[in-house]
Amino acid sequence: MAKVYTTEIASEQIASDNPIHQRLFKAYVVAEDYVSGDVLEVGCGEGRGVETLMKKAKSFTAVDKIKPVIDELQQRFPAGKFMSMNIPPLSGLNDNTFDSIFSFQVIEHIQNDFLYLKEIHRVLKPGGVALITTPNRKMSLSRNPWHIREYLPQELADLAKRIFPSVEMKGITGNNKVMSYYQENKKSVEKITRFDIFNLQYRLPASILRIPYEILNRYNRNKLQSGDNKLVSDIHHSDYIVVDDAKDALDLLLIVRK
Repeated sequence: MAKVYTTEIASEQIASDNPIHQRLFKAYVVAEDYVSGDVLEVGCGEGRGVETLMKKAKSFTAVDKIKPVIDELQQRFPAGKFMSMNIPPLSGLNDNTFDSIFSFQVIEHIQNDFLYLKEIHRVLKPGGVALITTPNRKMSLSRNPWHIREYLPQELADLAKRIFPSVEMKGITGNNKVMSYYQENKKSVEKITRFDIFNLQYRLPASILRIPYEILNRYNRNKLQSGDNKLVSDIHHSDYIVVDDAKDALDLLLIVRK
C-alpha cells in the first residue's frame, strides 16, 4: 500500500499515532449501526474503515483524491467501487443513489462546505442517512494548517439545517484514559506554543506552517509515547464514547437525513 501518512493522516502502523488512529476508527464502529443498502464513503483515505463498512453494505462506493491509494484500494477490495476525484462536487455520482453515506474528518478540509453538504444531500436517497465527523474547535490545541476551518457544534448544525430536513448533533469524547492522554498532549503543545509570542500560528499562511507543524506534531507524539508508552498503547476505540451533548466532545458527530 502506498504510504501517505502524515500526523494529519494517522497510521495504525505507527505506535505513537495509536490514540488518534483509535479515535478516527471509532467513527466506523458507530457507523456500523447505520450501514444499509448502497453505501458511499466520501473521503476514504487509505481505507481505515472500508472493511467495516463493506460488511453490511449491499454495494460500496468510495471516493478520495489520492489516485494511487484509490487504485490500490480497488485491488484490495474488488467488490467495491473506488473513484479518484477532488470534491465537491461528487462528479459521476447520480442523484438519489445511496442509502447511507459516511464522511469522516473531511469537511474541515473543504473550501466550499455548503456545496460539500449539498452534494451529499443530492446523492442520498430520500429517507437515507449520512454521518459526518469533524474536530470540535473548542478542543483543538493549536491551529491545524491542514484545515480550512473547524466548527463548534451549533455552527455545523446550522450549516446542515440549510440543506437537510433532519439534523442531529452528537459528539465523540473519551473516557478518563483518553482524557489523560489529551491533557498530557495539551501540556506538551502549550510548552511549544508559549514561544509563539506574536501568535504567528494564526497569522501566517497555512502553506508556511505545514512543515513546522508536521515536525513538532510528530516530535510531540513520539515524546508522549516514550514518556508513558502505556498511556499511548493501551487506548482502544472502545475508550471513545458517543455523547448527546457535543459541547465538550473531541469530535462532532453530525447525523443528517434526507
